[in-house]
Amino acid sequence: MGIISLLSWHLGNLFNENVSLSQSQKTQDFNMKKTIAIWTVLFISIIPVRAQELLQTVKGRIVDQQSKSPIIGATILIQNSDPVLGSISDVEGYFKVANVPVGRHSLQISSVGYENRYVPELLVGSGKEVVLEIELIEALVQMDEIVIVADQQEKGQPINELATVSAISLSVEETSRYAATFQDPARAALTYAGVSTGGDDLLNEIVIRGNSPKGLLWRLEGVEVPNPNHFANIGSSAGGVSMLSSSVLSNSDFFTGAFTSQYGNAASGIFDLNLRKGNFEKHEHAFQAGILGVAAASEGPLNRDTRSSYVANYRYATLALFDDLGVEILGSQEDVSFQDLSFKIHIPTEKLGSFSVWGLGGQNTYGYKPAPEIGDWWHEKNTHWMGAAGISHITYFGENTFVESIVSGSGFNIDNVIDSLYIQLREREDFYESALRFSSYINHKFNAKNTLRIGGIVNRIGFDIESELINDMGELGTFIDEKGNTEVIQGYSNWQYRASDRLSLNSGFHMTYFGLNKDFYVEPRFGFRWRAGGGHQFTGGAGLHSRMETLALYMARQEAEDGSLVYNNKDLGFTKAAHAVLGYERMFRTDMRFKTEVYYQHLYDVPIWGNDTTSDAYLQSFSVLNTYEGYTDEELKNDGTGTNYGIEFTLEKFFTNSYYFMTTASLYESKYKGVDGIERDTRFNGNYIFNVIGGKEFKVGKNGNNLLSVNGRGILAGGKRQAPILVDESREMGYTVEDYDRNFELQLDQYWRIDIGINYRINKPNHASVVSLNVQNVTGRANEYGRWFSTASDRIVTDTQIGMFPNLSYRIEF
Repeated sequence: MGIISLLSWHLGNLFNENVSLSQSQKTQDFNMKKTIAIWTVLFISIIPVRAQELLQTVKGRIVDQQSKSPIIGATILIQNSDPVLGSISDVEGYFKVANVPVGRHSLQISSVGYENRYVPELLVGSGKEVVLEIELIEALVQMDEIVIVADQQEKGQPINELATVSAISLSVEETSRYAATFQDPARAALTYAGVSTGGDDLLNEIVIRGNSPKGLLWRLEGVEVPNPNHFANIGSSAGGVSMLSSSVLSNSDFFTGAFTSQYGNAASGIFDLNLRKGNFEKHEHAFQAGILGVAAASEGPLNRDTRSSYVANYRYATLALFDDLGVEILGSQEDVSFQDLSFKIHIPTEKLGSFSVWGLGGQNTYGYKPAPEIGDWWHEKNTHWMGAAGISHITYFGENTFVESIVSGSGFNIDNVIDSLYIQLREREDFYESALRFSSYINHKFNAKNTLRIGGIVNRIGFDIESELINDMGELGTFIDEKGNTEVIQGYSNWQYRASDRLSLNSGFHMTYFGLNKDFYVEPRFGFRWRAGGGHQFTGGAGLHSRMETLALYMARQEAEDGSLVYNNKDLGFTKAAHAVLGYERMFRTDMRFKTEVYYQHLYDVPIWGNDTTSDAYLQSFSVLNTYEGYTDEELKNDGTGTNYGIEFTLEKFFTNSYYFMTTASLYESKYKGVDGIERDTRFNGNYIFNVIGGKEFKVGKNGNNLLSVNGRGILAGGKRQAPILVDESREMGYTVEDYDRNFELQLDQYWRIDIGINYRINKPNHASVVSLNVQNVTGRANEYGRWFSTASDRIVTDTQIGMFPNLSYRIEF
């Protein structure tokens, strides 16, 4: 493809669109950008494109970051290509670069009146076209011409333009590249500063800055969703396997503190996930098989003229397939299966804005068959499903104002039964919760300096929850048997002020009304980012945040002496947290960044034991800050406090020149107070976390079209905590007796593990294959899970976490 065909494609897009340019200023601006962009492409394209063995297309859309309106006449250049390849965005912001050789490429995007954008080391494979959506920031200092420079990278900066501190963007490629993440965003987050495991490698629980994993909020496509993990428990934020698929996910944001004002119901962290749009011109498919399941993905256009598209992925557990074939993986006593589906349909219109229909759902079962011949009598069966779906609509009012509205529904059900060979019931839980949500916000860009966003969320929450459990007297009692609904109403406002091209300020508030007990919360937020020059940046944020407990805790009940039902925790308030963070970043060069953050979190109104006269040391030291999940029918009160503070360091070399590395160090303290007023370490106060991750990519095969990547990760962290064990008392009682007067003084052995990952991408005409081997805990390190007293051996013994876990998978894209 030479200069004539390259220009004719761009000029066709620029002149053949049915778009009115009646406004003189808009016409002049478009003509200026068009002229500059065309001459730029003329200058760089005088040599015909040399034929390559394997070629692919890179395309997408360029929009304004604040207003989301299309940018006309932006220039897109493939750097270091020979000859240089380029394109120009059309009147709707779309661009297309054909005949791009497979491999790694960096993109430079420029437009008059906007800051340059650099997309480094983009992976172009033969099996799928590359589809991008790129946002540019309007320049405060207007330039008369485009100056193409290799400006400092903004890699890892959050997608949410309102976030200034304690926020990173997780790309799909990074999640797939990092060793032993199994394409799970939560497991990928373990790579970053301040994040550690929850104490069980079977689960993807994450502890952020010493907080309980319960404080994590999951969002999908702009709305809150239930825990999107298989094998989840009541009130938890994690599970054994993520329902999310990298085939459908887009780049997403991960927050560790000082959240912006649009986020509510989060105390420790936020995963703000997005589903990508499908290819709007070409049908593409993928199939993957591995230890964690077999999956099929498909995407393509619904209508090429309107650029409407679909993308979908379905997975079914490999372990269940092996079981159906008579091959035992877990053993004869356990039965595990899971499946999930995710999709997004995108429908842009000419006059009514754009619509998206999206969804995520999963179902899993776990069964345990007892072995009476060895005294094992208890049978367990757990089924769990989760689903979320919605319709999103974005409409534009001029070039600087848009409104996004979302109608969504979600729900989950956990049904757990433990009995003695189906005869004597020991425990039964059946929890169903649903939510209907309407979310909408208006975003108006007044000028290059000022942008205002105002929004609201109405949640209608329904529940049907039952719980029965054998009590200490051996009697079956009912904890919960409730059916009904309530509402949660949220509102927020955020003003972004760009004082200069170096200083950006964000201020706003979030408010929440909880209909069940009529509580109302107002939470102010503030953040800033100052680019001081010379590669130095200073960031900061502060604000109030809160987190709702599981509905099971509010609805749990006790029967009074007169036979009436008492709901001890129906009026329980949210746990609240005040966050403050200061950060510093230094770019040593365009591909290496140093970053540090210091933070302080004050937690208050924390639910603790409600009776301050109790003599029970366990109850005196109880706080929800030390829990992973669950509920109780005992009375709790919002009288507890907690404190988290620490400092984090990150040195990251971005993926350039075929290799990358990152090392992080986190030093922190996590304390709390129960009803006795004594300050103690929390369960999650490990005190330190060190991470090292890196990898190297090699070109192999004919013409270097294939890629072999070798990746590794090392994690070293302080152990979780528990109460010391009283050996003499345990020996006398015949079971483990812990010293709760010294609760959480015992720290388990330090946690460490090494993960490796090897990926081999084979590019062929019209398809590509990827063979991956990821091994979690390659040395088989037996990390401690907990300690207990064994009467059989008359000593303290240790339960350990999972050892080496390999996952071999094969993927084909066509």
